[in-house]
Amino acid sequence: MSGVLVLDCRGMRCPLPIVELARHLADVPVGGELEVVATDPAARPDVQAWCRMRGQAYVGESLTVDGVPAYRVRRDS
Repeated sequence: MSGVLVLDCRGMRCPLPIVELARHLADVPVGGELEVVATDPAARPDVQAWCRMRGQAYVGESLTVDGVPAYRVRRDS
């Protein structure tokens, strides 16, 4: 995960993981990636919808070593 900005949003409820994603998008260069680690089940559809609405790329989902979902976003613009 070298070069990926990880946003630890464990324990945050909707819409805070998306607020954090939006707030930190400019912290990575175009082509760079962010990973939103979130325990809120709403984060899965919210991250995907946010990417569609904002013209960014939803790369996919994985699990952290402790089993928490992590949603990967690539900054396209």
